[in-house]
Amino acid sequence: MRENAARILAHLPKGTRLMAVVKANGYGHGAVPAARAAIRGGATWLAVATLDEARELTGLVHAERILVMGGMVPDQAPAATVSGFSIAVSSPGFARALGDGEEVVPVHLKIDTGMGRFGVSPDDAQSLAKLINDSAGLRLAGTWTHFASAGTDEKMTRAQYERFLRAMESLGVDPGLRHACNSAAALRYPEMALDAVRAGIALYGCEWPGASPALSLRSVVTHVKTVAAGHGVGYGATWVAGAPARVATVAIGYADGISRARGNRGHVLVRGQEAPLIGAVSMDAITIDVTGVSDVAVGDVVTIIGADGDQRVTAEQVADWSNTISYEVLTAIGSRVKRRYSE
Repeated sequence: MRENAARILAHLPKGTRLMAVVKANGYGHGAVPAARAAIRGGATWLAVATLDEARELTGLVHAERILVMGGMVPDQAPAATVSGFSIAVSSPGFARALGDGEEVVPVHLKIDTGMGRFGVSPDDAQSLAKLINDSAGLRLAGTWTHFASAGTDEKMTRAQYERFLRAMESLGVDPGLRHACNSAAALRYPEMALDAVRAGIALYGCEWPGASPALSLRSVVTHVKTVAAGHGVGYGATWVAGAPARVATVAIGYADGISRARGNRGHVLVRGQEAPLIGAVSMDAITIDVTGVSDVAVGDVVTIIGADGDQRVTAEQVADWSNTISYEVLTAIGSRVKRRYSE
């Protein structure tokens, strides 16, 4: 992650700040270790979705350099007001609730330029900026937007960017830290970097050419058996041996983040070789065909994501086999999976 952060910064215009997105427990990697690694690689800001996630990062950077991006309701305003964190604001109601406290809250005004989720419309951005600027309890510390299709739709992305620039010009006040690019936009459109980029998935080694995956996911073989031709494996017997086969059971299942969509799809690595995943994914176990892998035994390490010898399985591959995206593959890794870290 340290190397990935430095690689991202090297790709951007000089002076651009890197805001490391470490929400969802650091995309499954562990929020605090991920944040520390990103900071060592040059990140100076952190971004999360909730106040609880922000509190976990207290002390890693100045509190104001932790941005809480997720939507909140006015009832949460008192806790946000005293937190010291930068708080995303998308509506006048929440802005007023934040401004009622005794502390001056640094806020980042979000403008909806096409994502259609959070954010004030460009037409209403000026009035919300004025409300913030006129409030004794608020300080406009940043202005931002989020691209909906930066990895797939250049026309839409450029239209959103131009819409954002025009909206900022109309604010009538200093917009503070300007940020729009996520990982995909930072890669494809570094000229849109503005003051900072919010990089998430690229920090973890996905969706960025040359980046190094930060995570490997491994388990162990707990049982090996030979099944006869015609013998089914797993719930529903969705896989049936066409000939005598060696089947290994591995201690990881959908409770640990292996999607049930993986049934009979893709492979894992054992003893440096590919072994197809066969049968349905259970809550606590998967089964793999090791007929073509010599001497597989109980206790052998099985690589779900990562490298074994010359072979590698990436999160992007697992996502394809699971009918999802790499983000979900990583964030789905369950809490009972033990995290181990190396510098």
